[in-house]
Amino acid sequence: MYVTFSMEQQPFSYTPFFKVPRKILTNAPNIRRFPSSANLFREGDKAEHVYEVKSGVLRLARVLANGRRQVIAFGLPGDIVGFPNGDFYHTDCDVVSSAEVIAHRLSELESAKGDFETQHRLMQAALREISSMQDHVMMLACKSAMEKVASFLCVLSLRTGTPSSNYTDFSLPMCRADIADFLGLTIETVCRMFSLLRKEGTIALNTPQTVVVLDMEALIDASQSD
Repeated sequence: MYVTFSMEQQPFSYTPFFKVPRKILTNAPNIRRFPSSANLFREGDKAEHVYEVKSGVLRLARVLANGRRQVIAFGLPGDIVGFPNGDFYHTDCDVVSSAEVIAHRLSELESAKGDFETQHRLMQAALREISSMQDHVMMLACKSAMEKVASFLCVLSLRTGTPSSNYTDFSLPMCRADIADFLGLTIETVCRMFSLLRKEGTIALNTPQTVVVLDMEALIDASQSD
């Protein structure tokens, strides 16, 4: 998951356009289950699989030379993570909330043994990731703190939210530090933006990890400008 959409270019619809159906091979032979805080791979490990997320949330991150961490992306259901840099993984991958994934062996995908449909889907996923990463870099460079946080909540709401009456609620399994490291902000700034959105009646927090979007139009407006 990247914060990639542009409301200036795409008119808003209550249709969750981030929930584009993606065929997942439920009968795949290599389904793996991981508890929260488990690790799928570390930066520099030899890349042997890419992982298709069926449920749960994964976190891709790198630790910089100065010790600071940058969260690169979150893997949500339907996402594919673990595309290598050459022969090796270039990020750490940890489980934020218990996850079920399909492990696709790279050696089979790169040979005639691989299923053509699966190869095609993973190629399309790799191309989407490149485009999304470019958009995410632009977001980090150009958006204000409020725009970043509101955009992040918009994407999560559209991808994982459950509509209820006039509202949409969704789980926020990642901690505030994860969100801060993903958006290039401090924890204090992220918490301040959440507080402002609450005071304005845009969102409510049933618990620190459960968000209710009270006014989607206002949240989208906040994602565009201060």
